[in-house]
Amino acid sequence: MPVITLSKAINTGLRRALEDDPKVIVMGEDVGGLGGVFRVTDGLQKDFGSDRVIDTPLAEAGIVGTAIGLALRGYRPVCEIQFDGFVYPAFSQIVSQLAKIRARSSGKLAVPVVIRIPAGGGIGAVEHHSESNEAYFAHTAGLRVVCCSNPQDGHWMLRQAVACEDPVIFYEPKRRYWSKAEVADAADDDRVLPLDRARIVRPGRDLTLLTYGGMVQPCLQAANAAVEDGRDIEVIDLRSLSPLDLGTITRSVERTGRCVVAHEAPTFAGLGAEIASAVTQSCFYHLQAPILRVGGFNTPYPPAKFEDQYLPDLDSVLDAVDRSFAW
Repeated sequence: MPVITLSKAINTGLRRALEDDPKVIVMGEDVGGLGGVFRVTDGLQKDFGSDRVIDTPLAEAGIVGTAIGLALRGYRPVCEIQFDGFVYPAFSQIVSQLAKIRARSSGKLAVPVVIRIPAGGGIGAVEHHSESNEAYFAHTAGLRVVCCSNPQDGHWMLRQAVACEDPVIFYEPKRRYWSKAEVADAADDDRVLPLDRARIVRPGRDLTLLTYGGMVQPCLQAANAAVEDGRDIEVIDLRSLSPLDLGTITRSVERTGRCVVAHEAPTFAGLGAEIASAVTQSCFYHLQAPILRVGGFNTPYPPAKFEDQYLPDLDSVLDAVDRSFAW
């Protein structure tokens, strides 16, 4: 079980997918010779050739539109969107075509396209480089939306996404690209969960803390800090944002009686609102306090020097935990 970074884990996942299936291709801006902005595709074009690891023009609508056509001809494209805020030119292709073709054809046509999106803030980037736009795609029927938070999931969730017959929006928290952890060698390892399953990363009995992506680490830090106040917090990494693993979520909340949802995106109409509604509906008689949300402010993402004040952190999570116990 090698200890590698998240970026390397995704790279090895792509490599295995390319090795296992000659119909898998990787495409995007600078994914070839440069190896991607974050070097996630480093070395792949050298080993698999420019006909399978394709440097595309700077045109996201063209990247996704071409991938849809390739998928309809039997290929399994993996598209890289260079930064989260660059996905919007491809929005129509994704929500009007990619998400609809299978239903439109009554299941006769599949479009197994994976769209990789480095997401979120925390790296001091410029405008349009630190978006958390997962709610747009989670709202769209016909898409799977997933988000890894560690090397283990980065590797195995990507391989599962490439093998999936549904289109998958695959979020990667860019501030975690350099974090290291073990990655299982085999798919039958107990730590390799199905693509649509949430993971309990810290068991607890007093409150359920739901999160994903770049917020998993701050939530774990908050849970560990809460021990000093005698509070045992369960942290769940959602992993799959659409569909949600409501079974794992509701079993936890029924046991703890309290729930906080944390994500980087603004709270207004964010994924946390849907989760809070679903959990309230399922767990109403078990709740000892309202479900609380932690997220970014309802403003455009700020300039880099202000992002520490914008992004949720350990203190904002602990504040929500305190408010939950105040009821």
